[in-house]
Amino acid sequence: MTESARLSARKTEAVARGVATRGIYATRAENAELWDAEGRRFIDFASGIAVNNTGHRHPKVMAAVAAQATAFTHTCFHVAPYEGYIALAERLNAVTPGDFSKKTMLVTTGAEAVENAVKMARAFTGRSGIVSFSGAFHGRTLLGMALTGKVAPYKKGFGAMPPEVVHAPFPNPMHGVSEAEAISHLERLFASSVDPERVAAIIIEPVQGEGGFTIAPFDFLRALRAICDEHGIVLIADEVQAGMARTGRMFGFDHSDVVPDLVTMAKGLAGGFPLSAVTGRADIVDAPNPGGMGGTYAGNPLAVAAAHAVLDVIKDEDLCARADEIGEVIRARLSQIAARQGMECIGDVRGLGAMNAFELVTDRETNAPDAELTAAIVAEAEARGLILLSCGTRYNVIRLLPPLTIPMDHLQEALDIIEASVEAAVMRQTR
Repeated sequence: MTESARLSARKTEAVARGVATRGIYATRAENAELWDAEGRRFIDFASGIAVNNTGHRHPKVMAAVAAQATAFTHTCFHVAPYEGYIALAERLNAVTPGDFSKKTMLVTTGAEAVENAVKMARAFTGRSGIVSFSGAFHGRTLLGMALTGKVAPYKKGFGAMPPEVVHAPFPNPMHGVSEAEAISHLERLFASSVDPERVAAIIIEPVQGEGGFTIAPFDFLRALRAICDEHGIVLIADEVQAGMARTGRMFGFDHSDVVPDLVTMAKGLAGGFPLSAVTGRADIVDAPNPGGMGGTYAGNPLAVAAAHAVLDVIKDEDLCARADEIGEVIRARLSQIAARQGMECIGDVRGLGAMNAFELVTDRETNAPDAELTAAIVAEAEARGLILLSCGTRYNVIRLLPPLTIPMDHLQEALDIIEASVEAAVMRQTR
């Protein structure tokens, strides 16, 4: 029995069944590479699900955490606050969209950031309704599940969801929903299901993560901004996966020049350490009463130190430009593969910056999903030493999330593996 097999058996006996895992048991990692319990090397195109934008164990991040660990590791900000938290709030206030007065709170996970943004919007408006979108992913907490627009595996079997959360269609022309139809449906929703005067917030990802890396059209985001302004609704940008230079801008919303009222961020914020934030209009952030926000580990000093280093690396290494460079290489290669005879299974190639995906279909006429081929490509890539993730409400999208610090030779090696994996999976399916 291999060490990975032994670990898998122990996991089955000791770990909750609902915590799904892959069969790669990590022992070490460096930048875009990861090694498993058998010593096998992988190129990591998952980055801890868009967490390690600065790569595994970036030297500046590790040095910042080590320096903080020599001072203190935890006091609870509510009990004994510290300068690092305050300084990070100041930096996030400065880099998020909008030239108005802003404030920030730090928590631990993306779901916490989303829930606290909703609390702020409800406290500020005195309303309770929330509008989210089909295909959205906003977390696994009870409210996060309610906001999420994908049933399996996130909602299935967990009973009734919190009330006053409604979903509108996310624009996706490939799946038959145009921008105009999405806006029209939202207007019908306001006329038939929820009074806009009772809606506290509209929350949207600029690029849907679990929903399939579908990009929110910029005109659609502008239309949402106008609707929110008309009805006094708070616009929340969920930048948990798209933020921190991943799309070639610091935040996905920056591509559209639309300024949200609140921004939630996590994942890439602290380079592998658990940290999230809500930043936005000072009057909205300040709406809850003192004591109504926070948490024991919120703004942990080690994670805060890591986040300062991440922001430094993004600036010093120009990771926004690097994300654009990586994305251009990825999309060009995927488009070449899709254009080849026999590769009609690739129905779409899309992305912003280094947040890219390709969608697998049975044919390009109907765009019917091919989830089986998607799973086969992911498995083929893993066997060849590349970690890929699938996503999408129809389980037929492969997302590519390399670290923004990946060396170009590793990027090309990974794309070679993707091409070989697609070829092998298609050939096996054809047989």
